[in-house]
Amino acid sequence: MCATCGRSISSRELYYRFTLVLQGEQDVLDEPTPGDTGALDSLLQQLEQGPEDPSEWEEQVHWERSGVICPACRDLVRRTLTLPVEDTGPH
Repeated sequence: MCATCGRSISSRELYYRFTLVLQGEQDVLDEPTPGDTGALDSLLQQLEQGPEDPSEWEEQVHWERSGVICPACRDLVRRTLTLPVEDTGPH
């Protein structure tokens, strides 16, 4: 069964296996200056105000899925995840 559209894929049809991993990254702290605890205090405050459930934090940092998709969905996924040549920065 296609993980995107849900269509049943017969054993004789062409299909594509995929693995998608999203890993969150953020440069949180700048280089510390002697006596400056502001950046660390800010980070601790963000952590305290965040979700209580550890799995929510984990989903924000690491999300992984794998499966199979049909040829039509492969084309859609490729178009969606392929950046134009001139667009190399974050959005």
